[in-house]
Amino acid sequence: MRRFLPDKVTCASALSGLLLACAFPLPDYTILAWFGLIPLVLVMQSRPFKSGFVAGMVFFAVTLYWLNIVMITYGHLPLAVSFLIYLLLVGYLALFWGAATWAACRLKEFRNYSYALTFPVFWVALEFMREFLLTGFPWATLGYSQQAWLAMIQSADLFGVYGLSYLLILCNAVLGESILALRHKPPQHVPVKALVATVVLLLCNYGYGQWCLQQDLDTRPESLQVAVIQGNIPQELKWHPDSQLSTVKTYRDLSLLANQAGASDLIIWPEAAMPFYFQDGGQLSGSVSELPLETGASLLFGSPAYHRGAGIHEDAGVNKDTGILRYLNSAFLLSPTAQVLGRSDKVHLVPFGEYVPLGEYLPFVNKLVAGIGDYSPGEINPLPIQGYQLGVLVCYEVIFPGLAREYVRQGSALLVNITNDAWFGRSSAPWQHLAMSRFRAIENRVWLARAANTGVSAFIAPSGRIVEQTSLFDTAFLASEVGLGARPGLYFHMGDLIPGAFLIISLIWLLQTRRRFL
Repeated sequence: MRRFLPDKVTCASALSGLLLACAFPLPDYTILAWFGLIPLVLVMQSRPFKSGFVAGMVFFAVTLYWLNIVMITYGHLPLAVSFLIYLLLVGYLALFWGAATWAACRLKEFRNYSYALTFPVFWVALEFMREFLLTGFPWATLGYSQQAWLAMIQSADLFGVYGLSYLLILCNAVLGESILALRHKPPQHVPVKALVATVVLLLCNYGYGQWCLQQDLDTRPESLQVAVIQGNIPQELKWHPDSQLSTVKTYRDLSLLANQAGASDLIIWPEAAMPFYFQDGGQLSGSVSELPLETGASLLFGSPAYHRGAGIHEDAGVNKDTGILRYLNSAFLLSPTAQVLGRSDKVHLVPFGEYVPLGEYLPFVNKLVAGIGDYSPGEINPLPIQGYQLGVLVCYEVIFPGLAREYVRQGSALLVNITNDAWFGRSSAPWQHLAMSRFRAIENRVWLARAANTGVSAFIAPSGRIVEQTSLFDTAFLASEVGLGARPGLYFHMGDLIPGAFLIISLIWLLQTRRRFL
């Protein structure tokens, strides 16, 4: 019977995964991330890859449990199929944790490099890889666990979210190595230098954060009076033709109330707020266009769009224009005179949600999200407003640091995140999504306005403070003054140079053990 029970390594690794998951929203016990990996560090030398993989499986299984809500409720997948896909994704993500522990243990065994030196480097390098490998899915990067501790996350304008990940893993590694040294028989020397260096870095990070919070980070010479509208349209009704009129009315009524509350410059509706082709015109589009004329404010709203491009098809040696139709997940900006000032199309699409990777080779795979057809990626296109630019991040684009940074690099003075988190139900996912949005504001020291169909809508200041926010599944609006202009720091200029360097260093270290592979 004992052989069917989990061993010490499995239990300790699973405990670490659970502790770290609890550091994220919800329940958001931030402090757990600073020591939650110690059980893993204590046992990982025994089973280098397995320990990290088990910890990763538990962490991502707990953090991403809401994927089953999306697949079963809205993807209409059978429970067994949903659970299988969920486990496959969790297993894929856990590979990165397993690779980090394996690599750190390998360097410890063959080169006697301490965990404090190697583990944070490998971890950050692999988190960075997760941002772009196989289209990328950097959800629940470890640094996001600190989103509620404003003083600790101010350094995101220096090193991004990966800087926080580095400090967290460094702290866990040093504490774990200290315990290992004391438990060794005979006891070994505690890594005093590593402990001192860690304490200094933590104090510097906290001190920098406190200094930042005492500065006037959020005030700008120019500002806009902005409203974000939370229509709270049920997902099962959103795309139903009979609901289109009531959907437009809901958003119009809330916008008029927001305008009366002071939103005189810009009104923002969520992703796909208008579930029809605005560009086709007609009664519904006309009703939307009338709103800026009534309020005197510009209107930014999500709507599907399409573009008919020229394609060439060779048939018997004759070139023909095929008129290829591309569908886009877009945001339109209307001026106070109802002129279309521009359209911003979603750049980073959700695999299996907005398109099927390798779809022509996998015709049997359907998208999980009901829609109008496979979307195509757009291009970064800031939208003009009153002599400034808006950078529009659609839905989960806000979890990609480089994309937000590029919008600011191209002149965006205000970041806008429009999203539809109704897919997630009353899970922790909307709060996790909001947490990641806070880092984009800090990294670029820019205001961020967030309009979500069912919540959480919010205004986030350049300091990362959430100035106002709604509750989940409320029909509501928020009106606030937001500053214009970014005051970016080192991260804006350097980008992810350090995580990239860590990736190169990791490869060099592993090459030092290449003979051991043979």
